[in-house]
Amino acid sequence: MIQIRNISFSYGGNEVLRNISFDVQPGECVGILGNNGAGKSTLITCLNKILTPKTGEIYMNNRDVLKMGRLETARSISYVAQKNELSHMTVFDCVLLGRKPYIKWSLSTEDINLCDSMIEQVGLAHFKLRYIHELSGGELQKVMLARAFVQQPQLLLLDEPTSNLDPKNQYEMLSLVRRMVQERNITTLIVIHDLNLALRYCDKFLFIREGVVYRYGDESIITEETIHTVYGIKAVVTEVNGRKIIIIG
Repeated sequence: MIQIRNISFSYGGNEVLRNISFDVQPGECVGILGNNGAGKSTLITCLNKILTPKTGEIYMNNRDVLKMGRLETARSISYVAQKNELSHMTVFDCVLLGRKPYIKWSLSTEDINLCDSMIEQVGLAHFKLRYIHELSGGELQKVMLARAFVQQPQLLLLDEPTSNLDPKNQYEMLSLVRRMVQERNITTLIVIHDLNLALRYCDKFLFIREGVVYRYGDESIITEETIHTVYGIKAVVTEVNGRKIIIIG
């Protein structure tokens, strides 16, 4: 279980997060929702210790995340940023970086096999030796996901993984994430803007408004009132073929 208690964070005198608290069960996928500037990306970078919260506590299976060493953190939490720095390396080498917390004196057969298997599972086996700067946006995101999964994390943090992807790649990406986290029982937090994608792939939803938790729960909290309050827009919440969907406007 992931337990977040009273997380607050400020950039200088600008308080971005205020007393954020929620729990996530193993294997659950939580969509983090809200307007630009609400504090969504700041929250997940506090959870993986890129940023240090001003106040609050984070527990993972009763272990204090903020007191973990770098190696334990790297073996427990994977993070895929919204934008990724490109470098002159192959797909295999990039995915292999995810094994860095486990590699000691040399690569093991297990490290190599895990990377090969994950590259195949994300559908990029034929690109294994291609340089990552030659890939499309969707292909690059799959590489970054493969790197995150070979870390064998308990917590996966994704910051807008479908941004700048076409609809086909959006659904491929999130279907892949959903399958992987269910197979491995990985707790996952996804910063996402598309409400309909969130409804399709997430179990719970955390709405952040002006740095505080507005609502947290299952899809029953996604209502026309919630959308209007959080985003300032009108929407119709309806069902098509038994699936809840959002129509904006």
